[in-house]
Amino acid sequence: MQSQQRSFRWDVHDMTRPQPPAVQTGAACVMTPPSDAIVLFGGSDTSKWVKAGSESPIGWKADGGVLSIVPRTGDIATRDSFGDCQFHIEWMVPTDLKCDGQKGCNSGIFFMSRYELQILNSSGNVTYVDGMAGSMYGQHPPLVNACRPQGQWNVYDVIFRGPRFDAAAGIVRTASMTVLLNGVLVQENSEVLGETAHMRRASYSPHGERAPIKLQDHGDALQFRNIWVRPLAAPAVAE
Repeated sequence: MQSQQRSFRWDVHDMTRPQPPAVQTGAACVMTPPSDAIVLFGGSDTSKWVKAGSESPIGWKADGGVLSIVPRTGDIATRDSFGDCQFHIEWMVPTDLKCDGQKGCNSGIFFMSRYELQILNSSGNVTYVDGMAGSMYGQHPPLVNACRPQGQWNVYDVIFRGPRFDAAAGIVRTASMTVLLNGVLVQENSEVLGETAHMRRASYSPHGERAPIKLQDHGDALQFRNIWVRPLAAPAVAE
């Protein structure tokens, strides 16, 4: 099922699209998960994750409170499925990685295993703006560039609302993301245009209301810590 036809000012991954302004953020701090959060990684236990598409243990390494990608061992996905949620993750690009556009320091968060929020070093590393840190990959650039330099922890706090389909597989509600990067708003209720794609426009295919959250192995040894999620009820209405 295709998304509604619409016109766009910019091509997907258009290198001529203007870069967003950069903002400086304060020092990183570790946020304690709220009492109703589901802790997906708290420092050592990786049992909430499997190799994506299987029930096999993950090939990534947990050590010293940090979960590190072991390149080319594959994406990982939550054992449980989630739909509408609040999601928190802290990520770092180590200083020994060489970043060149999309190469060398790339990963991503895929909500419902389909809709990507990009992870990339965007501090001094220029790429197409719909593929930088804080972007909804191939769809929306961030409002500003709030990425910290390599060797420093970055923090995502995300409100994700999944799409809804009717009995005839028609789209009733498109998905959306509100994203704070290092405490700075970079996506405000931004519409997800469809399943993440590379070098083409996104479109929707019908699916259920819950699916695993996936973290990407793009071949680069990025690091993560303090990952948790809070399933959300439907938005409140006046009563």
